[in-house]
Amino acid sequence: MGAQTGFRLPRICLPRPDIDLSKWAVVACDQYTSEPEYWRRVDELVGDAPSTLRLIYPEVHLGASDREARIGAIRSSMSRYTAEGILVPHDGMVYVERQCGERTRRGLVVCLDLEAYDYSRGSASLIRATEGTILERIPPRVAIRKGAPLELPHIMVLVDDPDDTVIGAVAAGKDRLRRLYDFDLMLGAGHLTGHLVDDLGLEREVASALESLAAPEAFAARYGVDRGHPVLLYAVGDGNHSLATAKAIWQETKGGGHAGATSLAGHALVELVNLHDPALEFEPIHRVLFGVKKDLLGELRAHFGPRVSTVHVDSFGAMKARVDEGAPDRHLFGIVRPGGVAVLVEVTRPEANLPVGTLQAFLDRFMADRKAAEIDYVHGSDTVASLGAKDGNLGFYLPAMRKQDLFKTVIVDGALPRKTFSMGAAHEKRFYMECRSLA
Repeated sequence: MGAQTGFRLPRICLPRPDIDLSKWAVVACDQYTSEPEYWRRVDELVGDAPSTLRLIYPEVHLGASDREARIGAIRSSMSRYTAEGILVPHDGMVYVERQCGERTRRGLVVCLDLEAYDYSRGSASLIRATEGTILERIPPRVAIRKGAPLELPHIMVLVDDPDDTVIGAVAAGKDRLRRLYDFDLMLGAGHLTGHLVDDLGLEREVASALESLAAPEAFAARYGVDRGHPVLLYAVGDGNHSLATAKAIWQETKGGGHAGATSLAGHALVELVNLHDPALEFEPIHRVLFGVKKDLLGELRAHFGPRVSTVHVDSFGAMKARVDEGAPDRHLFGIVRPGGVAVLVEVTRPEANLPVGTLQAFLDRFMADRKAAEIDYVHGSDTVASLGAKDGNLGFYLPAMRKQDLFKTVIVDGALPRKTFSMGAAHEKRFYMECRSLA
């Protein structure tokens, strides 16, 4: 199904009915990477209960000396959960509703063909990265995923569907679908409901809607490009490095001529989300430097010359308001210094399209010269404010981008600077729920 669109129906696995789902589901592994206390709370909450926490590698631990032991424990848990019948297979897509506060985001768990995905810069594939892929982040993930008998997705892939023809078709028929799960997520992260889409009519509606979006004539008219322009149907919103890892393993598997190389490893389990879903909000991803060794304001002046100005402001809130307001002719971002000192930075005649591009070009050079020990990418204004205020650190506050600009920007300009945006705050990210067998 869906040869033109890279779309496949999955066989998913879910915990059997007696499993406590509030302990089973945990947030994406690349969240709270500078907040180990969050993951300690999760570990305490889960205890010995079956949980996806035992099937993933939280990236807060990527620098740990016991990495091989952790990976071994993951493999062991995957094998044990399978052998003990903890996971039950179901054939079909899953319609997902994720409630956070007053908003409910809708999604559809499907398989996508990795042959239709290319994360390299300048890609013209059907599935593309929205942000630059950090190649050095792929090998550690390959070590974790390679040979694993299960995959668990935190990948969220966007479709630009203003008329809601893809997911809306399923939502309208929800009442005739079997409910698979319905529970509160841990640590106040909201509520999650899933329905099995095993209705042939709905499957065909989804496939037809995707084919219509991928039609070259409709694509060219939608974005004002030539009819021969390569179609972008899916834009990876979250989890691009996980998808890139799956692609790398598939390339190796296919190149090695392994038996079964045309089936399971050639697809990846993802959640499709409509870019126009009212509950989907784009949040900025801020930066934090640790172990800063140089006068950063002086480095900014040396890098940008007379195009940069820095002004101390009364509070983080005042700086945040000014950055969020923006300016038509210059790029603005904020700095949080030890003690909570806030600085507003303005760069005129910027060379990048977005403030995040202006800042990232500077930070890349700053880090290449080893003028700080480490950089991290964090969600939420409170997090960047608290981390930036600590001795030896600096926090960088950035504005959000308009989600309506995403597809056209990627089509015309290519991938955005890495870590440009986040689809919601950390607690709103996808929680691991569904699994897929790779064996």
